[in-house]
Amino acid sequence: MNSPAAAVGPMSGYRVVDLTIAMAGPLAAMRFGDLGADVVKVEPVTGEWQRHAPAGAAHGRRINASFLALNRNKRSLAVDLKSDAGRGILLELAATADVFIQNYRPGVAARLGVDFESIRAVNPSIVYVSMSGYGEDGPYAFRPGQDMLLQAMSGAMYNVGRVEDPPQAAGTYACDAITAYSAVEGTLAALLHRARTGEGQLVQVNMLDSAIAVQAQELAIFTVGGIPQTRGHEPHGHPYIRAPYGAFATSDGYIALAMPNLAQLGRLIGSERLQEMDDIVDGNGNRDEITAIVSAALRTRSTGEWLELLLDNGIWVGPVYSYQDLLADPQVKHNGSFVTYDHPTEGTVTTPGFPFRLSATPPAVRSGAPLTGQHTKDILAELGHGGSDVETLLATGVVGHEDL
Repeated sequence: MNSPAAAVGPMSGYRVVDLTIAMAGPLAAMRFGDLGADVVKVEPVTGEWQRHAPAGAAHGRRINASFLALNRNKRSLAVDLKSDAGRGILLELAATADVFIQNYRPGVAARLGVDFESIRAVNPSIVYVSMSGYGEDGPYAFRPGQDMLLQAMSGAMYNVGRVEDPPQAAGTYACDAITAYSAVEGTLAALLHRARTGEGQLVQVNMLDSAIAVQAQELAIFTVGGIPQTRGHEPHGHPYIRAPYGAFATSDGYIALAMPNLAQLGRLIGSERLQEMDDIVDGNGNRDEITAIVSAALRTRSTGEWLELLLDNGIWVGPVYSYQDLLADPQVKHNGSFVTYDHPTEGTVTTPGFPFRLSATPPAVRSGAPLTGQHTKDILAELGHGGSDVETLLATGVVGHEDL
């Protein structure tokens, strides 16, 4: 897997120029690679930021876990965009592309000469995707667009926990992922428009709007229904869903329980009080009492016992997994939720796979994440550079190349 194998996906024949860093942008660009596009990751000659800042300090041999997770099915072109020659190479590449993605802070792309107008000047039909934290302009445009900061601003942190608890962040980089998929959705819509009209366009995506849009139901309950977020004194999974709802301790672990019929649950756990309650009225109005009753009852038996009893009676219940548990689950194995492949420097690599299935053109791992500038020479050759020209660019530091 030194270079991506021949693509057969629905985006084969499309070229995506990826100037993004961190998570949201690289994840969006990787999805296009999974679908068969030729994704050229353009990074500094010293490598993209994420190469040097692995989440969880998960270092690899030459490529860390974070970079591996977000950059498969890409080629790497390492080039100094602050030099005239480097910017010229990028413009040559952009002229051959269908999609151009960047997530610089507002103003940086224009300073580098790679903003929408500059790229459109060399490729009028380009779909140009600009990703940001809060939007291209406005009072917060220059604030740092980091995942947890956007979670905090989105209002979602007050949807979990108890009233006496501090606001709770999600256990994943939720805003980054949501923004990535928003970018994919917007890009595909723009490509569909271009296929019909021949016109390219600017696609703008920001983390704040993405985090708001994904809360369509919750925010409508507040804006239309006028119902405030209200956390109780007992742990509860969501302020707008009736009790019991959340993770509950058993004698040897935890189970997740979601909105059972209270009378039926009361019979199964031996609670006369629950059998007297109304699902809607009490489920929303007496959340703390219900949660306390259920919590006390579920601690008396094991996770396995409760899962068997409750599932057999049609209760919405499931296990609470660690990552180790997740990997061992038979449904996860059946679905092929993870992909395992051989990487030329990292050995056998296992990472999350594809969130979709296509019957005619399935996504595939054609290459693992590249080394910095691993494909610089190949890409320059495709643009018409060869021989002494390439050697000069390498010698002067305009481009970089790392061999396997």
